[in-house]
Parts: sequence; C-alpha cells; structure tokens
Amino acid sequence: MTRIDDTFARLKAQKKKAFVSYIMAGDPDVPTALAVMKGLPAAGVDIIELGLPFTDPMADGPTIQRAGQRALEGGMTVDQTLQMVRDFRAGDATTPIVLMGYYNPIYSRGVDRFLDEAKAAGIDGLIVVDLPPEEDAELCLPAQAAGLNFIRLATPTTDAKRLPKVLQNTSGFVYYVSVTGITGAAAAQSAEVAPEVARIKRSTDLPVIVGFGITTPEAAQNIASVADGCVVGSAIVKEIGEGKPVAEVLAMVAALAKGAHAA
Repeated sequence: MTRIDDTFARLKAQKKKAFVSYIMAGDPDVPTALAVMKGLPAAGVDIIELGLPFTDPMADGPTIQRAGQRALEGGMTVDQTLQMVRDFRAGDATTPIVLMGYYNPIYSRGVDRFLDEAKAAGIDGLIVVDLPPEEDAELCLPAQAAGLNFIRLATPTTDAKRLPKVLQNTSGFVYYVSVTGITGAAAAQSAEVAPEVARIKRSTDLPVIVGFGITTPEAAQNIASVADGCVVGSAIVKEIGEGKPVAEVLAMVAALAKGAHAA
C-alpha cells in the first residue's frame, strides 16, 4: 500500500472525491514553488502532482510549457526537484506526491538511480506520458518493483481494443484526459466525461481521476461528481505565472478543492 492507495481508501470511507493539484517544480523559483507546495494540503489538496521541468513537454499547453521554461531558466534540475520533495516531506509525511514528466531526464539519470532517489525523497507515483505500455519494462515495471505507483493516462481516443493494454500495469489511479489535445486547451464537460469514466471503470477497480480543462470550483464539482475526483493544473499554474502572492494562489486552490469535495 502506497500513500496514494491509503488516500483513496480514506476518501472512499469518507464518501469523498479526490482533489489533485498540479504545480511545476521550481516555478517561478524554488522558494515560491516550495511555499505553494507546503500550503496545498491545508488548502484541501489530497494528492500533489509535481511537474518535472523538461525542454520538450509535448502533452502540455502553453501555460505549463511556460512554467517549465521559467523553472529551467531559473536553473531547476532533477536534483533540485528531488530536494523540493525532501523539504516538503520534512513537514508532511502523509500527502501523496506524484511526479509528472517525460522519460528523457529519467533515462539520462539512469532508471535504477532515479527510482532509488525518488523513493528515498518521498515520491509515491510517476506519470511519464511519453512511455507507452509497450515500453513497460523500461520504467513502469521497475518503478512498481521499487514501490512506486505508475499512473497511466487514458484519453477519449483510447478505444476498447487499446484500453486493456493501458490498464495492464497501471496502479494508484487511472488519469482520464477529458479532452483531445494538450493541457488547458478546452473545457471539460461532465456529460461527455461520465460515460467514458463508466467505460473505464467497467475494466478496472482503480480510481479514475479526470484532468485537463477544469478551471473553476463549479467545473471541479461537476467533473468530480462523475468520477473519483479531478485534477487541476493549468488554472493554478497560470496564477503562479502571473506572480500572484502565495496566499492568493492557495485561496484559489482551496476554492477548487471545496468544489471537488462537494461532489
């Protein structure tokens, strides 16, 4: 059982939906990003999705791309990202952290070394969007052997033939991408999401969390009501990118969390 598994078990017992928030490590700088990260649990965040900055983030829209660029220009590295996690863990031993990124920085570091360091730092799961199920031996299976959940994305184009392959070695939860395209590209619609979530849940006992296109507390509530929870990323990252004070960013996060938890 990972912290992710424990969190979903607790939420299920409380009959609550999960609220997951995404921020980019080191955006706009390490102290600000860490201050936001440390404030997320008190704002109602159940799981933190932490972006690992990368130069070629093909699944991300302009808002998160710019966040990654700001972090990289500030000198953010894999080492510093792991240190952010360790600094967070010094005051919080329970909130799950999912590292979201791309395979290149992990491959460059070495899979075994990266997994050892990630686990030791306090990371609970990985989302690596450019590794398909056909490459599970590359990272997915070693990650699970190391005690980390490997979370896979399903999309509106994941058909009945492809879905079993996507779910095969997924653990923690399934991340359903509510729109076709990149992050921040369009608004999620609960009427369209509901049948897709139901379709996925017929094939797995894992929680299904919906992300992409959720920007308001009302949208968070609507989407969480037809799934096991929701993820908000671009809307939060946009506030950080605009230089809003940490307290203001966290107040927005709290409103989104309240929406999801009201579902």
